[in-house]
Amino acid sequence: MPRPPRTRIDRPPSSLRVTGTPIITAVIGSMAPLLPMIVSAPVLPPFGLMMLVAWRLRHRTIWPAWIGLPLGLWDDIFSGQPLGSSMLLWTILMLGLDVIDRRLVWRDFWQDWGLAAVVIAVILLGGLGIANWTGGNTAPIIILPQIIVSIALFPLLARLCAIIDTWRLAR
Repeated sequence: MPRPPRTRIDRPPSSLRVTGTPIITAVIGSMAPLLPMIVSAPVLPPFGLMMLVAWRLRHRTIWPAWIGLPLGLWDDIFSGQPLGSSMLLWTILMLGLDVIDRRLVWRDFWQDWGLAAVVIAVILLGGLGIANWTGGNTAPIIILPQIIVSIALFPLLARLCAIIDTWRLAR
């Protein structure tokens, strides 16, 4: 006698949903510069970087360290940064977060927010340094509003990441 079809309750979530959702959210976040905005200074937060950090801080083993290369390349394409700058900085970020996770036994919300604040500021300043090294001429004070807005919005993106994560792992 054939077995009746399994119900949705009986099945685990699809592997595409489990592995693809974090990548898709980071990719969509990196496409934020396509939004039709006119500003005189950079104030749009790096949503791709913020989603990468939010997912990585939420799950220690969600991604290997090399994921910074393809996601950084995607971000470089849409952000207008010199090609390879996000690839380099995001890979260093992933390696650094691996080292920090091996040292810390546990983290709380405030430590995650502080770590994300430092990471966002360093990555944005590093990107500015690479852009200046390749021919740009911008003072670091220009991206201070972008850093402040990014740090202030990180808890909201971390919460969005948590909401998406409950859907991602739901049966």
